[in-house]
Amino acid sequence: MKKLQFTVSINAPVSKVYDLMLGISSKSTYEQWTALFNPTSTYEGGWEKGSKILFVGVDEQGEKGGMVSRIAECIPHQFVSIQHYGLFKADVEITEGPEVEKWANGFENYSFEEINGITSLTVDLDTTEEFVDFMNQAYPKALEKLKEICEK
Repeated sequence: MKKLQFTVSINAPVSKVYDLMLGISSKSTYEQWTALFNPTSTYEGGWEKGSKILFVGVDEQGEKGGMVSRIAECIPHQFVSIQHYGLFKADVEITEGPEVEKWANGFENYSFEEINGITSLTVDLDTTEEFVDFMNQAYPKALEKLKEICEK
């Protein structure tokens, strides 16, 4: 696994950034910024610690797929840790096998800090070698989109 980190400063209070990033009040705000990874990106489940959550979208063939994950930690307005432990393909959760082992126990962590009304958001994530370039391209654009949504 490769470790990547992305940071963005957003001119909005942490409560607003947290809510809009995770789609707490309206899932559509989550879907807007994550559309830069996949135009149909969404999630199924909740953000409470211990909850299972599926990060899903539809691929070019029209098949629903994504990641099977759990919320390892959730401290509202401060920190969210997502542990990816499986793949979701064609309505089936796959939690073992060679394809899953590449991702097993990979984390995606969101850290929020507000100073004088400006929220610093840091994303730390584990990814496979084959997705490093994609993440390095897509994540900064997605965070810029989140910034735009939050600063409206």
